Amino acid sequence: MALRAPANAPKPVAAPTPAAAPAVRRRLAEQLTAYGFLCGALLVFAVFAWYPVVRNVVLAFQEVNFVRGSSWVGLENFRHVLDDPLFATAWRNSALFTLYALVLGFGVPFVAAVLINEFRHARAYFRVLVYLPVMLPPVVVALMWRWFYQPEGGLINEVLGTAGLPTSQWTNSPDTALISLVIVSTWANMGTATLIYLAALQTIPGELYESAELDGAGIWRRLWHVTVPATRFVILMLLLLQVVATMQVFTEPFVMTGGGPQDSTVTVMLLVYRYAFVHHDFGAASAMSLLLLLVLAVFSAAYLRVTRGRAD
Repeated sequence: MALRAPANAPKPVAAPTPAAAPAVRRRLAEQLTAYGFLCGALLVFAVFAWYPVVRNVVLAFQEVNFVRGSSWVGLENFRHVLDDPLFATAWRNSALFTLYALVLGFGVPFVAAVLINEFRHARAYFRVLVYLPVMLPPVVVALMWRWFYQPEGGLINEVLGTAGLPTSQWTNSPDTALISLVIVSTWANMGTATLIYLAALQTIPGELYESAELDGAGIWRRLWHVTVPATRFVILMLLLLQVVATMQVFTEPFVMTGGGPQDSTVTVMLLVYRYAFVHHDFGAASAMSLLLLLVLAVFSAAYLRVTRGRAD
């Protein structure tokens, strides 16, 4: 009598047929190619992103001398930048620049996106028009606006004078220089945020607006109760990105005012530039950069913790 194998006995694994071997090799080659591209991207990112950060941290604790070599000085670079009379000025100006940018510039891209989204025709034209300043080189934008702001012969004062309105000293006055730079930064960078908002608006179901209209909601109530909640996540993320970006403002004060008049536009990044390339003190520049990194990291962590769950 023949013995039967148990019902739960494992079935013998069939050896791969010769026809399946090329498919296995092809999948293996595809995976190796994918990992090869991934390793290449990680290598480039490490060289151009992670290494500079690590190098900056090391330089912050060293006295850099390209002739005699670098030597460790501990916290001396931090003491040096903290004792600098411009330290508090630079941080105050950067904070004011960020505050003005949020008050004046944060809502402008959102309003522009809402208006463009309402157009039924020529929407693509307006998207290109609002994004055009972003495509201009930042230095070109700064030079162009520096001419616009000229007290004598500048475009803005000429237009104001022709209209019978009072003119201004703009970047030549410590009272208006910083806010003038905020206007330039807002004009030059609002295109990206506008397109992001516009993409978010186009994902809102039309049924929500129809229901709001049936309930008698006007345009402002629809904006506040439908549009803003539906784009809350994008608004919160762009707010964080704008704070981080504006705290690192450099091009506008460097090209347009050089930190003046009367140090009213000296920012943290401009002070870092002066340490490194004017005074050739790379240790102090690295220490100042590390302080800015720590401040932005703490702010970002606190912001994400506070806004956790509010974007849903």
